[in-house]
Amino acid sequence: MVVDLFYRTPRIIRADEKTILDAHDSDGAIERARAGGLVLNHLGWARVLGLRTGIFGKMGEDRHGEFLRAAMDRFGIVHHLTLDGSASSFANVMVDSAGNRAIYMARGATAELTTQEVRRRHAGFIRRAHIVTTEISQLPLGAVIAILQLARSHSIPTVLDVDLPVAEATPMLGTRAELERALRLATILKPAKAAAASLAAVKSRDPLVQAAAIRAKYKNRAVIVTLGERGCVIAAKDTALVAPAFQVKQVDSTGAGDAFVGGLLAAIRWQLDWKAAARLANAAGAVCVTRLGAFPEGFELRAEIEKLYGAALPAPSAALPDARPPSPAEQAKREVREIDRFFGQSLEELTTLHRALDLDAIARAVEMIRAAQARGGRVHVTGVGKPEHVARYAASLFCSVGTPATFLHATETLHGSLGQVHPHDVVIAISNSGNTSELITAATAIKDQGADIIAVTGNRDSDLARLADLVMYAPVRREGGGLGLAPRISVLAEVFVLAGLSVALEVARGLTVEEYSRFHPAGALGETARRLAHAPRRLR
Repeated sequence: MVVDLFYRTPRIIRADEKTILDAHDSDGAIERARAGGLVLNHLGWARVLGLRTGIFGKMGEDRHGEFLRAAMDRFGIVHHLTLDGSASSFANVMVDSAGNRAIYMARGATAELTTQEVRRRHAGFIRRAHIVTTEISQLPLGAVIAILQLARSHSIPTVLDVDLPVAEATPMLGTRAELERALRLATILKPAKAAAASLAAVKSRDPLVQAAAIRAKYKNRAVIVTLGERGCVIAAKDTALVAPAFQVKQVDSTGAGDAFVGGLLAAIRWQLDWKAAARLANAAGAVCVTRLGAFPEGFELRAEIEKLYGAALPAPSAALPDARPPSPAEQAKREVREIDRFFGQSLEELTTLHRALDLDAIARAVEMIRAAQARGGRVHVTGVGKPEHVARYAASLFCSVGTPATFLHATETLHGSLGQVHPHDVVIAISNSGNTSELITAATAIKDQGADIIAVTGNRDSDLARLADLVMYAPVRREGGGLGLAPRISVLAEVFVLAGLSVALEVARGLTVEEYSRFHPAGALGETARRLAHAPRRLR
């Protein structure tokens, strides 16, 4: 994710030379600022072609970051970002009259993304993908490896855009061993021409021979080498393909390879054969070079790509934003459709959870809680964010059916509230990701205190699951809603599992209607319970 600052120059100069920039505006010399960066460009062009796209990573909370997020929002690119980086990435791009360019990149926050952040902050977002694309250009190789490993562990195909030759990628981004590991993990490698020559380790200058050598070495499903105005070559199983580029008037070559990958992502998603995939990717790259900048300008470019491609493209798999503001009636219809979709998704997810529910885990949780009560221990429920509200509800629900429970504030636990927890106690900790840092810190302190932990989480491989004495698994694939990010269905799943636990605790205690009425001395529920308690036995 990079803000590209474009400058027009008469020519690309060498060391110790000087030139005057052609065009400038009120800022001095910047002709235009555009959204950019390899992966954001991939996603922008894939979005133009109709795919639903999302990006994760790290940026600064600064004007460049605001500019990039606004561009993502305009294109409907979902973003799952942390804003704790030193500064958002930017690049100075010098473009000459022939459309050739030189780029000077400031990596900023991109260089700060760690393996741990990928796994803890973004794993859930990555798991939702049909395809994952990443790059060897700015990201640390450790982060690239973590991304590719997460995708592979969930059988998600990956495209790795190798933009730098070996000598530039290492040691700037990481070690040679890390580079080799990343190359082996990728499903599809897309090296640029110079990168392919450095990876192939063959004497031949034939790009197809180089692609085949790279594929044999790293065992990828396919290796695709982009050759600029010469098109591309593809080496895959039973495929050795040379695909010429489309002849267009070049304005700026910046991002042609990125647009190519956007077309390739669409071709993979639509399951096109390699010949059609190469033609579509080449068409996207060709349209890109006819205008300034690497990020697409608007959705009308889909028609230009389709015209070059020479055949009708599949219908978009995600609705493209409409430049015209919707009328109130249209907006109301959209809202109703989205609400109905959300309810349908909720029922599907809860039905799936019901089928996969580990009833033995709930039974063991009942045993742990009753054993703790027998030795004088208590029950606490905790969570951070939306699970905090679930924790308050669960503690109240348990109390209402005869299992005294208290809410434990996770962050306050580290500031004195840990005294609320006794070694004989049981703490129920709730987190969908299982990697929320504040909750993990609190859970670690609770374990040190000697109490048992029951985790309610959607991630069996999380830090919370590893800390817990027992895991009640509550996974969901979708959250629902326009962006699919706000905790909605995961909260329903957590409540679903904890409500089931309350039922089991109620039965294990042998709660009577008389006891229930004593716990509810007021309100409609209490009145109903008292009426039932005093009704003749035969009517109960």
